Amino acid sequence: MREEDMPWKETSVMDERMRFVGRLLSGEKMAPLCREFGISRVTGHKIWNRYRQDGAKGVYNRSRAPHKHPNQLPYEVEQLIVRLKKEKPKWGAPKIRELVSRKYPGIKLPATSTVHQALDRHGLVNKKRKRKKYRAIATYLSIPKGPNDLWCTDFKGQFRMGNHNYCFPLTLSDFTSRFVISCDSAVFFSFPLFVNKTVTI
Repeated sequence: MREEDMPWKETSVMDERMRFVGRLLSGEKMAPLCREFGISRVTGHKIWNRYRQDGAKGVYNRSRAPHKHPNQLPYEVEQLIVRLKKEKPKWGAPKIRELVSRKYPGIKLPATSTVHQALDRHGLVNKKRKRKKYRAIATYLSIPKGPNDLWCTDFKGQFRMGNHNYCFPLTLSDFTSRFVISCDSAVFFSFPLFVNKTVTI
């Protein structure tokens, strides 16, 4: 029979550990078993010691989470923050923190963000409504039926005149005939002064 035709049986890590422990209980030696299972003798002894200490549940993976969190907010302080917030429901985390420092000066003050997180865990934070973004709506030109129904204004862009001053023309024209009704110019001199001149055509 070829190797790929052999019916391999899939097993979990826990099943393998239980098989390992079972064979140790039947009297087999630690070193050969560790070689067969592909684990170090340190790991083998650890599995065996856990089994002897806790029974079958000892072979399961243990949580690696720390038993103590040195920066965790003490339960009493958190309850105090919650109580003060309920007394002052409109106050936010900075004011609640300041109130704690005034009423209980001996308490080690948590950061404002920690106070906010504590209030949030207890559902005491009012979520701000997201403001709808303003969307500009284009205004389209009306459709003129004839001349003088719609006039248009437009800055044509500045140009330099013969006297080296800049002129900024503003035109008023008829949309239908394109006739220029008026042209206003703002002349910029070397000092910040605008002089309006109207030229009617």
